[in-house]
Amino acid sequence: MEVKIEKSWKKHLSQEFEKDYFNELVSFVKDEYVNHKVYPKPKNIFRAFESTSFDEVKVVILGQDPYHGTGQANGLCFSVNEGINHPPSLKNIFKELKTDLDIENKADYSGDLVKWSSQGVFLLNATLTVRANQAGSHQHKGWEEFTDAVIKVLNEKKQNLVFLLWGRYAQEKGSIIDESKHLILKAAHPSPFSAYNGFFGCKHFSKTNAYLKTKGIKEIDW
Repeated sequence: MEVKIEKSWKKHLSQEFEKDYFNELVSFVKDEYVNHKVYPKPKNIFRAFESTSFDEVKVVILGQDPYHGTGQANGLCFSVNEGINHPPSLKNIFKELKTDLDIENKADYSGDLVKWSSQGVFLLNATLTVRANQAGSHQHKGWEEFTDAVIKVLNEKKQNLVFLLWGRYAQEKGSIIDESKHLILKAAHPSPFSAYNGFFGCKHFSKTNAYLKTKGIKEIDW
């Protein structure tokens, strides 16, 4: 089937779009948008791919579900639309960023992380859609199989990527990544329930830039 996705990604993922599971997923998602309130907006389902082309990927951050509150989800994991209050996990990401790199306080800044994605930070959720106010409602419908294929092609076709795996779910999903080709950084999830158990103080932002520098790759302006 025809899927509107950035051309460099389409080149590597076109076979996935022809598989039975993906066709079933598309039917499910279309039906959900007709009968329920679903996030993000349809035009933003593949925003992570539009914002960071395959060739530009330097860093991968794995999330789980889109935010399911009103106006929050915008297609980039952990990111929210301009003018939306920062969810707790995003607040903690900004806290760690401030501590790690000693940069200005971003508490009042936009929560739209497109500034990162435009520099090669691929902000991928394992599940790309969700029913409003129902976390996990689109899990086990095919999205995970698709995003596993995305991680697989990144792992196999690229090298010297940095994978930031926050929390057990992301770490299990990233278990296929070849550590001899890429840098894998693991920490607790930035959620308030776990941030103090290893996310705060992980220094993943500075470690990412240090690694990119050693490989002659332009660092991220976080």
